[in-house]
This record gives sequence, C-alpha cells and structure tokens, in this order.
Amino acid sequence: MASATSFYDFAPKDKKGEEVPLSKYKGKVVLVVNTASKCGFTPQFAGLEKLYKDIQEKHGDDFVVLGFPCNQFGSQDPGSNDEIQSFCQVNYGVTFPVLGKLDVNGANADPLWEWMKKEKPGIMGLKVVKWNFEKFLIGKDGQVKGRWASTTKPESLQAAILDELSK
Repeated sequence: MASATSFYDFAPKDKKGEEVPLSKYKGKVVLVVNTASKCGFTPQFAGLEKLYKDIQEKHGDDFVVLGFPCNQFGSQDPGSNDEIQSFCQVNYGVTFPVLGKLDVNGANADPLWEWMKKEKPGIMGLKVVKWNFEKFLIGKDGQVKGRWASTTKPESLQAAILDELSK
C-alpha cells in the first residue's frame, strides 16, 4: 500500500480471513504486537493483558492492544488461527483482539507491518522485525510513536501509552 499515510489506511485479516479496517480504531491509542504461542517471550501475553485492562479501567476504549500472530521466528506459532485464539484465552485470559496469523518480514509481509517498519525503523535503521513480541505504539493520529524490542516488558510501556492518551 504505497499510498498509505496512517495506521487507519490498512485492513489486515482476522482469524477467519476477513478484513479488519483499522479505521475502526481512529482516535484511539493502539499497541501493536507480533505474538507467538511457543516463544520464550510468550508469558508477555499476561503483561499485555494486564496493561490493557489497567489502562482501559481509567481510559475506557481509548486504548487497545492488537496481537498479530506470526510464525516466522523459529516456527513458534505453528497452530491454526483458531488454535492460537484458544491458546491465548485459555492460558493467559487474553481479551484484547488477536487477529489472523501473518508475516511481518519478507516478500509476503503484511502491508501494515511494512509501513510500520518504514515509519519507525529499528536499531541502526533496520527495517525488519527481529523477533516475536516487538511492539509498535500508534498515536491517536494514526502515526507510529514508538517501537520496542521483544525484551521490553509490556508494563514498562504504560508511561508512553498514558502520554499518548493525554494528547
């Protein structure tokens, strides 16, 4: 999507393969995370859910976490979309939206991820996602405001999220 200028220009697919227009999140702060069910960082689902609930308690629907399962790193999310959804809910009580499995790098990378990497390159300007549980923060204006590595714990992002919510 070469003409894309904001997060809201994209419509990735949900677990059933149906498009989800991200314009439905217009005016909200969104934390986008590439997830995996069988990764050393998988316990971050618990931190993401707590962050989601804690911020929603004070700010209602002005904040959302969007999970995007990805099997590109060590084949750590091999299940079907339904198996992934079930895993997230049963093991971590996830209530935030987890969309359909996609690629974040390479020839088949989802256009949303291509755009986010271009807008906020990683260390040394690299336009690749290095591993599962990388996080991108989208402001109310639909622009990428921050990017964090897999090692960044979700709870450490609360201040950045609250800052964006206050704008």
